[in-house]
Amino acid sequence: MRFSFVIQACIKKLGSKLDDTVNYWLPIGDEKIHLNPLLGSNVSFEYTGQIACTKCSRLTSSSFHQGHCFPCFRSLPECDKCMMRPELCHFAKGTCRDETWALDNCMKPHYVYLANTSSAKVGITRETQIPTRWIDQGASFALPIIKVKNRLFSGLAEINLAEYISDKTNWRKMLQNDIQDIDLFALREEILLKVESKLDELRDKHDTDGFEIIKSPELVSINYPVLEYPTKVSSLSFEKKPIITGKLMGIKGQYLLLDTGVLNIRKHTGYNIIFRVD
Repeated sequence: MRFSFVIQACIKKLGSKLDDTVNYWLPIGDEKIHLNPLLGSNVSFEYTGQIACTKCSRLTSSSFHQGHCFPCFRSLPECDKCMMRPELCHFAKGTCRDETWALDNCMKPHYVYLANTSSAKVGITRETQIPTRWIDQGASFALPIIKVKNRLFSGLAEINLAEYISDKTNWRKMLQNDIQDIDLFALREEILLKVESKLDELRDKHDTDGFEIIKSPELVSINYPVLEYPTKVSSLSFEKKPIITGKLMGIKGQYLLLDTGVLNIRKHTGYNIIFRVD
């Protein structure tokens, strides 16, 4: 089936739904474009030169923290440094930027997990962000291993696990589907044995019920809509190339895989784009 349309508006991070193959949508203005049916189509993105803050809609010359103007970046709780480093959570000190927001987002159950993106990594996610977080990272497999009471505890636990396993993704290998064969269950047993005493210390120091080992976790397998993976990854950006065209070969993580390069949609949140399909 052939598609042809043009739409102009600001874009946001890709929406997704875990099915047998992940379904993806591109939020652009008030529309959500289902991308899976567009695989194999020629698409183009023309950057108009405008960026609108996703929070206050103020026009901004630069995007901070994926789609915010500088004032919002400096004031919003979701842009605070503790969102990148949860072990720095300062809610208990009474200095949180927005306590109501924190109660709804940070002071909720989180999970520490193992994932295979290109190789094994450790990560954290809010309970309500499962499996979205794993899809956004381009994980092929994910296994939750520890449940904690809040974001602070997830950061403290992750720090200890990160001494033995990376908390980073090799995004180029992930996009090439260059994935190591890893038994996440065996890795789980190995890692938990190494951090057992440190988790006990965290329980004693913070909360005896705050760190719960998941006894029978379920492995989540994720398949992405890709016609062909790139053999060489060339990153595209609107600052360097305001008009980006190519055939849509696949979608993985927050990336569109074009036959001309890969485009990180989340990185360009708030950008005003003319999106064409023909």
